[in-house]
Amino acid sequence: MFSYIIKRILYAIPILIGVNLITFMLFFMVNSPDDMARRHLGAKQTTPQMIKAWKEQKGYNKPLFINQKASGVDKITDTLFVQESLKLFRFDFGFSDSNRNIAQDIKERMFPSLSIALPTFIIALVTNISLALLLVLFRGSVLDSSMMVIAVMIMSISSLFYIIAGQVIFSKLWHWVPISGYESGFGGIKFIILPIFIGVFAGIGSGVRWYRSIFLEQINQDYVKTARAKGLSEIRVLFGHVLKNGMLPILTGVVVVIPTLFMGSLIMESFFGIPGLGSYTIDAINSQDFAIVKAMVFLGSVLYIIGLILTDISYTLFDPRVKLS
Repeated sequence: MFSYIIKRILYAIPILIGVNLITFMLFFMVNSPDDMARRHLGAKQTTPQMIKAWKEQKGYNKPLFINQKASGVDKITDTLFVQESLKLFRFDFGFSDSNRNIAQDIKERMFPSLSIALPTFIIALVTNISLALLLVLFRGSVLDSSMMVIAVMIMSISSLFYIIAGQVIFSKLWHWVPISGYESGFGGIKFIILPIFIGVFAGIGSGVRWYRSIFLEQINQDYVKTARAKGLSEIRVLFGHVLKNGMLPILTGVVVVIPTLFMGSLIMESFFGIPGLGSYTIDAINSQDFAIVKAMVFLGSVLYIIGLILTDISYTLFDPRVKLS
């Protein structure tokens, strides 16, 4: 197990380098350090000296990938890409281009993100699996067909529509919950109920269809026929056998999501004014704050890789036949 984890971590290093390389290339294709300096200093009040000083302070005065003025290995290492990448691999996120402590911002904003993402994840998981088992129990019936049609309809509509419709109906017309905002503690429940409800509802269509297909694949296996032959009821077969054996493919899509929950939802947090990591990333993109963008992209990649490793490890817990090597 330990050797497997070490091997996966070593495999992750070139992946993270590649992700970081793409992030640098995409960002600096549309932005130059001079443009970034003018944006943060104020376009009407900048002078060449001020721009030069800002770039030296932030480290943007170095060449991006190749330093023609250096010699030897310094041609590669004395560049903006290598210097900033080394900091990221040490999880030294430094300060944003607007002089904010990025690590501190992440610590403060991860909890608002979790307050929405974690309940949404748990409620959606339980709801989707329960509905999928119900449809499998009544497979081929009018209920099953009707729910599949509704599921496709829910999937076909953008989540943005649900957000806007939810704000109009529940906030503007009925005044049940605030339209946006956030408050820590129990007083903040009124701010997160609507985002959680919309998040769960928007994912019901795809979730139910996916879990239903997993359970239908299991329902005709030999072990299910044997359980029925022993006189077990259909409900006991579903919950005692089908659900248990269907957990292995379910883990593929569930465990990998858990480490990334605190990254937040970009659209949801922006529309509801939640000061989480999702809105933090959107604000950084809008303000062209490269320090925050590269930190959030790197952190998201690390968490996704951790999720993949946890998924492989969880396989061995639910299926002893799976061996890690």
